[in-house]
Amino acid sequence: MKLLAALLVASALWAQTPASRDVEVYGQKIHYLETGSGPAVILLHGLGGDASHWAQTTPALAKSFHVFIPDQIGFGESAKPQIEYRIGTLVDFLNGFCKKLNINKATVVGNSLGGWTAIAFTLAHPERVDRMVLVDAAGYSLKRTGQPVSPELLRGLNPSTLESTRALMLTVFANKAMVTDAFVEQVFIERMRRGDSYTIDRFMDSYALNLDVIDGKLDSIKVPTLVVWGREDALTPLAGGQSMAKEIAGAELAILDKCGHSPQMECAAPFNSALLKFLNSAPGPTASKQ
Repeated sequence: MKLLAALLVASALWAQTPASRDVEVYGQKIHYLETGSGPAVILLHGLGGDASHWAQTTPALAKSFHVFIPDQIGFGESAKPQIEYRIGTLVDFLNGFCKKLNINKATVVGNSLGGWTAIAFTLAHPERVDRMVLVDAAGYSLKRTGQPVSPELLRGLNPSTLESTRALMLTVFANKAMVTDAFVEQVFIERMRRGDSYTIDRFMDSYALNLDVIDGKLDSIKVPTLVVWGREDALTPLAGGQSMAKEIAGAELAILDKCGHSPQMECAAPFNSALLKFLNSAPGPTASKQ
């Protein structure tokens, strides 16, 4: 119950600050939230998520940074065209988003699928990335992680019942006591509202085909990087985060105890502390919007 209460309070406070906007990118509506001023920071949610997943991060950042929180194409309140979604799709739309909003350079922060997007975007458009923060990021191939593709895995990431929603939440969060009946019901309601089941299925298809995986590519990343990981992450285990930090030259690694796959929600205070310490200590960023 504590997690639900914290998220609801954060969302209520957060809703008073960011402006809710839409922009057309490649003929499709991209919904985003915008707040703060200063160097640009773009927050990228994970699979099945939306901008609300950063509700507890945004107020801390908005004091010193110009924060953009898009619902990535296929998710949230953004358009959901019925296409074969892959990470390359998100990269193209993120680049188009930056062009439309005149974001010349930004720090990209991504959780899970959003972290994979941040990596792929940095590889494709290094000139646009000031710094990168990976939060329990996906991206390694199934062969690299040793995880088999099974119907159970696919169904588990795209729940359609209260029972399967509870099972996923118990995997996402380290503190099982947080996964109350009320929390599960609220997550289920939001899933029905978002209507992103088709998008999730297509991403899982692309993952099974090893499209856009990051194996062997991380050593070409040159931007300052912070890797943040929940020690108890059961979806993308800590070993993956340790590998990413090792493969990216000069990357910092912050491990958060008693935390699972979404530190920005479950362990907001230590997560925000690690994020702000990195952003404020890294080389001076470039102005973001002209």
